[in-house]
Amino acid sequence: MNAGWSDNSAGYGGGKAALGAFPLGDGCTLFRVWAPRAREVALLIEEDARPPIPLAHEGDGYFSSVVSGVGPGARYRYRLDHGAAFPDPASRFQPLGVHGPSQVVDQGCYQWHDGEWRGMPLERYIIYELHVGAFTPQGTFDAVISRLDYLAELGVTALELMPVAQFPGERNWGYDGTFPFAPQNSYGGPEGLKRLVDACHGRGMAVILDVVYNHLGPEGNYLHPYGPYFTDRYRTPWGDAVNFDGPDSDPVRHYVISSALQWVVDYHLDALRLDAIHGIFDFGARHILGELACELHRRQEALGRPVYLIAESDLNDTRVILPPERGGHGLDAQWNDDFHHALTAFLTGERSGYYADFGSFGQLVKAFEQGFVLSGGYSVFRRRRHGSSSADCPPSRLVVFSQNHDQVGNRMAGDRPHERLDPARLRLAAAAVLLSPCLPLIFMGEEYADPAPFPYFISHGDPGLVAAVREGRRREFASFMHQGEMPDPQDETTFRSARLDLGLHRVGEHGRLFAFYRELIRLRKELLPVSRFRDGEMALAADEGRQILSIVRHASWGRLLCLLNFSSTSQYVCLPGGEWFPLLDSVALEFPSDRSCCAGSTAGGPRLLLAPFGVALFGKG
Repeated sequence: MNAGWSDNSAGYGGGKAALGAFPLGDGCTLFRVWAPRAREVALLIEEDARPPIPLAHEGDGYFSSVVSGVGPGARYRYRLDHGAAFPDPASRFQPLGVHGPSQVVDQGCYQWHDGEWRGMPLERYIIYELHVGAFTPQGTFDAVISRLDYLAELGVTALELMPVAQFPGERNWGYDGTFPFAPQNSYGGPEGLKRLVDACHGRGMAVILDVVYNHLGPEGNYLHPYGPYFTDRYRTPWGDAVNFDGPDSDPVRHYVISSALQWVVDYHLDALRLDAIHGIFDFGARHILGELACELHRRQEALGRPVYLIAESDLNDTRVILPPERGGHGLDAQWNDDFHHALTAFLTGERSGYYADFGSFGQLVKAFEQGFVLSGGYSVFRRRRHGSSSADCPPSRLVVFSQNHDQVGNRMAGDRPHERLDPARLRLAAAAVLLSPCLPLIFMGEEYADPAPFPYFISHGDPGLVAAVREGRRREFASFMHQGEMPDPQDETTFRSARLDLGLHRVGEHGRLFAFYRELIRLRKELLPVSRFRDGEMALAADEGRQILSIVRHASWGRLLCLLNFSSTSQYVCLPGGEWFPLLDSVALEFPSDRSCCAGSTAGGPRLLLAPFGVALFGKG
């Protein structure tokens, strides 16, 4: 049986691990579904004269049958109790969208070319987040392949795709997906995603996929008639919470873990980014996150490469990344929003919403030294204590950024930082992210300040749902309406406004910023990883009065000195003793012409004039 990732040793639902449709290679296909709310399940094959084919009840709500004369490409639905027919909850492809039939996919027919790919250590990830639909005019997986040489020139080592699980219509951020096993049809479906991953591995790039296991979208969500996939015990802002700890939750957990496994095994993905785990509720003895991490990690040896789980969380909870023996879930990394908030609040002066807790230079320093800024103290925004300390965690367990899809797209107009920051501060923000000891993430287009916004967009087919989304967004931004008209999420022009113009990366100030990012990334690759914030592998000195940050890190060829001026005035800075050679400057740096005189004027080495919001990098062999 060609069941791809299927592993019957997992022990879920009586050992019935395979979910979906699996071609057996002899003109037959195995169909298996979990539908405990149905007494009978029948298979309907599109364009087939045969009557509905009953599936055998295996017990525990599972139904299955091997059906002859059905192979890859066949389209099907399940009829429940002689009533309505629905797509397969574990559909591998929805060629006609969320409301259409499912299609049988042979996951073994693609000829991979990445046999030599062995992945890379997580600390070497330099992540580039993109939206498949907006990254190119075509908006497909294959079109992304056409721009991989551009990303290779930039120097990124890991591509992160916003969610690609089938969503309604052709325009969506991806977080309204309703088929967690099926790559989006308008992007190119299963074969297109495999070609993209294969091409990335051929260029030495890892691939991360953003997956959503805290809810399913509202349109095309056909899981309710099948079984208790959801619970009303908890609430999420986006939809019904997934049933991870209530009655009949074991098969639901299996469903989610199976989805994660198929992305890693069948699509050769290197890592999964788990969306908003603070919306995943599980008060059972073994948390679903820990179980998911265990299931994925134990397959690394068979796959011949590492597999990583990276969480998005606003909890600042180190238990997410602590190993199980220390009471943690054992995930490999998590996003650190505090770094972004501290950097943005300081550089822009914004103080509304969650920025109320940020804005000081000292918080920026703490983000570099310890990771989380809110580490157990009082949060003005939340009106309570918040977070735990990450000071003892490896920095490579935290992902930092100055932009991402949320921080740009959840602004009313989806405006990017370049509309609020001058070029000097944009470069300072880039250096802060790429020279930090944490894992850096770049959001598509930020590397050359693409003028395209990234607003929220949808293409729902339900007029009532469209109206509800519009009204929800208006309420969310009611206090910001003085800034202008909110883009209509359903209007196709809103989506089109988000498409990038990569040709700008060689033009004028855009080109200068791109060259700066590229050089920073080149230097980043030469730095040795920092295993602990406080173990001496990184020396950090902060002059809070003058708002200057000095960082010394070890590189493959010696030491790198990073000087960052977070003030709006020029500052003289004394270099440490020894012979330092200049590597990079972000704006006009002025070195005194009389070096001997300058060197004698201070107790240390030569002085240099660091421009407002300037960055200067020096090396020592």
